[in-house]
Amino acid sequence: MNWFVYLAATVAAVVVLGGLFLLATANRLDRLHVRLDAGWAALDAALARRAVVARAVAAAALDHDQAACLHQAADAAEKAPRQEREAAENELTRVLTAIDRRALPSRLADELADAEQRVVIARRVHNDAVRDTLTLRQRRKVRYFRLAGTAPRPEYFEIAEPDL
Repeated sequence: MNWFVYLAATVAAVVVLGGLFLLATANRLDRLHVRLDAGWAALDAALARRAVVARAVAAAALDHDQAACLHQAADAAEKAPRQEREAAENELTRVLTAIDRRALPSRLADELADAEQRVVIARRVHNDAVRDTLTLRQRRKVRYFRLAGTAPRPEYFEIAEPDL
């Protein structure tokens, strides 16, 4: 009878410690998903700001064809659904690189450079959060016990970085 009590206490301790370990892992995964959502929100805001600055550049002293192309690319980038956003943002980057920055007013050129720098930083932060979340989600304990729940699998946001 004595050995049975020790065995039951040992099994109970292992189950409780394992449950606490799984709870801590699930909590960490939840925090990573929150960080991922915050990273996407920051990236989305930086991309929206770049589109607004691109429209201001289009309204500046550009020729009509270049301004229309830039305005159209900025609109397409802002209105694109998330699945098509990378291609639209790459097109906006391509159009922005074709613009002669020296022909722009200095404040507008600085604003455009700042908006592009913020996009680069926000994309790196978002992709770091995606990497960390995917790393934890690929562990066996997370997959076996389905600790990720119904959260969608995070995806990297890959766009061409402008030359800064």
